[in-house]
Amino acid sequence: MQRRLPSLKALRAFEAGARHLSFTLAAEELHVTQAAVSHQVKALEEELGIRLFRRMTRKLALTEAGQSLLPVVRDAFDRLAEAAEGLRARRDDSVLTVSLTPSFSSKWLVGRLGRFWGRYPEIDLRLHHSVQLVDFAASDVDMTIRAGQGSWSGVESELLVGMDLFPVCSPALLEGDRPLRSPEDLKHHTLLHEDDREDWVQWLMTAHVEGVEGRRGPVLDDSIVLIQAAVAGRGVALGRSSLIRDELADGRLVAPFDVSLASDMAYYLVHPPGAAENPKVRAFCDFLKEEVARDAEQSRAQQ
Repeated sequence: MQRRLPSLKALRAFEAGARHLSFTLAAEELHVTQAAVSHQVKALEEELGIRLFRRMTRKLALTEAGQSLLPVVRDAFDRLAEAAEGLRARRDDSVLTVSLTPSFSSKWLVGRLGRFWGRYPEIDLRLHHSVQLVDFAASDVDMTIRAGQGSWSGVESELLVGMDLFPVCSPALLEGDRPLRSPEDLKHHTLLHEDDREDWVQWLMTAHVEGVEGRRGPVLDDSIVLIQAAVAGRGVALGRSSLIRDELADGRLVAPFDVSLASDMAYYLVHPPGAAENPKVRAFCDFLKEEVARDAEQSRAQQ
């Protein structure tokens, strides 16, 4: 049997108007004009064949019919809202949204995701790429992976992987007119910088290198671009150990010297307080830490 239902838009206008006893306030709530609310209510009254409001000077009152209709409409809207919220909760139950930088995503994470999806096919993983810090209260992001010192306020952070720095370059720079054989040979090559020029200054001090100006050379301001420039032979970069494993493994980059600069920066798993109890967040964090342990085991086996 076909239901004869009034317009949902008209019922919303009636419910808001009846709750406020004001078409003006109802219009503000519904983000429409007062005339639009009045028109919808009038259309509903004409469809039902009965007046729902008594329109008096500067105020409204419900008729007996309006008083009878209001609790029914309000209950129907409450039940619809509850059902919709339940469906949203079921949908969101499987979604895990992670914010991270494009460089960490492409150079460390993406190649490992097949193992995560194979183990947790029920988790709908969504990666949000950004270099900005996340306001968890104003977004649907569940957790982030961020580079820093782990001292952010209002959130919980777990150390994931460090980022020791050491010089890397194309194998082509080890040969040629100015072969790179010792740290002192860096004076003949372009130094590539990512954020600022202080990392190279610190590395040269750690390696006890004299006669090399650590602040010369371009600042590229992006890990991916920095790695690409080094692979292309455009200079020598200080590579982050966690981001250049593939390039070192396949020989596109080489590490000509043994000296590393221990950085006070690292990659951290960051999430709101208590979020680690969420099974999706816990599963992803545990997986990432297992991947770090796998890398460490492979490095020990190669030594």
